[in-house]
Amino acid sequence: MAVTFLHTERLDLQSLTGQDAAEVLAYINRNRKFLEPWEIRRDASYYTLEAQRRLLTEEAENMEYGQLFKLWFRTRGDHGRIIGSAALSNIVRGSFLSCHLGYKLDEEERNKGYMTEALQAMIDYGFRELGLHRIEANIMPRNAASLAVVHKLGFYHEGVAFKYLKVGGVWEDHIHMVLRNEAMEQELPNPSIFL
Repeated sequence: MAVTFLHTERLDLQSLTGQDAAEVLAYINRNRKFLEPWEIRRDASYYTLEAQRRLLTEEAENMEYGQLFKLWFRTRGDHGRIIGSAALSNIVRGSFLSCHLGYKLDEEERNKGYMTEALQAMIDYGFRELGLHRIEANIMPRNAASLAVVHKLGFYHEGVAFKYLKVGGVWEDHIHMVLRNEAMEQELPNPSIFL
């Protein structure tokens, strides 16, 4: 798989491979306690180099199949540590043209606008290059920081999915936030459908 890059004013975003497992593991271990309330319950094997290598290989395969677009990011021009990731996952083609948005950020990098900047680049890519119509983010009501990010990006509240995902061993409600590619909706209908 070819490595994919996006650049913003302050960030370099790129896809990773199994060779980057040590960097990803360092990020995950550094943020383990911080991310725990927002993720599925993990067993000890997740926090190993072998597991991260396998997961990165699976990410690369899913990107190649067109089911996922995931980038990890660091501050621009700084080849230091990874500070976050963002993903367009469960990409569905056909008449749906939709996906789910997921993201996480290093605890030390909060409140600097990095996530908004990274997600804007991902959204632009998803609409322009992947031809998606909808990007859906499902967020726990108590995750005020995550809700603030998607509000800034123009997502709207479409409803609540009750007991939607099992997070930390508990079935959690999620607010269903959506962003539509409105430019796509302006396209003229195919006249043949009226014949």
